[in-house]
Order: sequence, then C-alpha cells, then structure tokens
Amino acid sequence: MLLVIDVGNTNTVIGIFKEKHLVDTWRIRSTKDITCDEFNMLLGGLFAGSSIDFSRIKKTVVSSVVPSLTSVIDSFCRKYLSTAPHVVDAGSAAGFLNLLYDNPLEIGADRIANTVAAYDKYKTGLIIIDFGTATTFDAVSEKGEYLGGAISPGIMISSEALFSRAARLPRIEISTPPDKAIGTDTVGSMKSGILFGYAGLVDGIVKRIALEMKSEPEIIATGGLAGIISNISETIKKVDQDLTLEGLRIIGSGI
Repeated sequence: MLLVIDVGNTNTVIGIFKEKHLVDTWRIRSTKDITCDEFNMLLGGLFAGSSIDFSRIKKTVVSSVVPSLTSVIDSFCRKYLSTAPHVVDAGSAAGFLNLLYDNPLEIGADRIANTVAAYDKYKTGLIIIDFGTATTFDAVSEKGEYLGGAISPGIMISSEALFSRAARLPRIEISTPPDKAIGTDTVGSMKSGILFGYAGLVDGIVKRIALEMKSEPEIIATGGLAGIISNISETIKKVDQDLTLEGLRIIGSGI
C-alpha cells in the first residue's frame, strides 16, 4: 500500500492507495507543534477504523508547505514505517511535466502534485484552481509544460480579515452560497460579497490566464471550497477533490 500525505497550512489530507485505488482518506488539522509519536497515535486511530495495518504500507509520498510538519512526518516514517518518505519538490515533476517557472524550487509541492495529476488525466491544456489557505491557479500547456500561475488570498483568509478588521461585522460560516446577490441582512450581505466576489475573482483570473495561453484550457478545481465556488463560477467546469492525492500517487509510481 502507498501512504500519501498533503500538508497544508490549515489542513492535512491523508490517503491510502492500493495500486490505483484510493482506499480511504482523512482530513485533519495541521497542528504545527505535534510530535512524531503523537502523529503515530493519530494515524493509528484513523487506520484502525479502516482495518489498515502499518506493516502494509510500503512507500510514503508527501507534499508539504509547512517545513516543521515535513520534519515530523519524516521522523514518523523512519521510526514507525522503517522507510524514509519521498518529499515532493521540483525534481519530482521530471518525466511528468516540463517546468518553465523562472525558479522551479519556488513551486509549492501541492501545485506540482495537482498539475501532474491533472495533465496525466486530461492530456490537454489546463488551468487548475486549488482552494486552500491560499487559492492557487496553475497553467499547463497542451504539451505538458508548467507555465506558471497566480496566487491569491484564500476565501477563509478574506472572510477572517473582514471580521477582524471591521468592528461591527460578525464571523460567518462559509458553507453554502447565498441565494441572491442583494443581501437583506448583514450576514447575507457578507456572504454575497465574499462568495460572489470570490467567484468573480476566479473567473477574472481564469479568463486572463486563458487569454495569455491563447487556447481554451480545461478548468479543474480542487480543495475544500471548490464545490461551493464551482456552483457560482462561470468558468469552472470540473471539480476533482482527490486531485492532489492522485498526483502524489502518480509521483510515487515513478520512484
């Protein structure tokens, strides 16, 4: 079995693959001060619920944007799985994508995993949008060239900024899109401004990237809030919530 771990600033997503089949997934908080022994106890409890034994895990692939947690997972793998994990970096794209970024070392590991998976699946020009702590846009040419992209503040960061900087505005839940753009109370007005405004941001960036690509790329969304924004976006055509994990599996198959 293959263990894949995608460490984000807010959440960590864990998956188990048996060959190409995704057996199970879990989403946990990215606790930056966790120890490798605590991480072992946490995973042990999750795995027990799916009857997965640590001894069946033969390889681990990790994408991480949190260096302190990368070290914890490395220690966990060496101590409890008796193998060193493969930590995704720019070199992991070799054989899958040609990176045309000015400095490939600056590309987030999750962005590499997303683009590897999307191009492997669709084999066409792509714009991949990942709704995480930050929202990332990645452009891939029809030839499998990683062209670059854009990074904007995530939806929850924008929402929290509004709450923390405006004294009379409440913290709101972002779980469903509003029914209409004209809010008739404060919460409704905030939801409208945040979600419809964010959908406009997404559509605007996608259209600009597509114009520069001089093509009609497939638009793929992933990440926690992808489903909500896709329902009100004019440009998002497909949502693939397991895209990052699939990318880690594909990278793992080449190790």
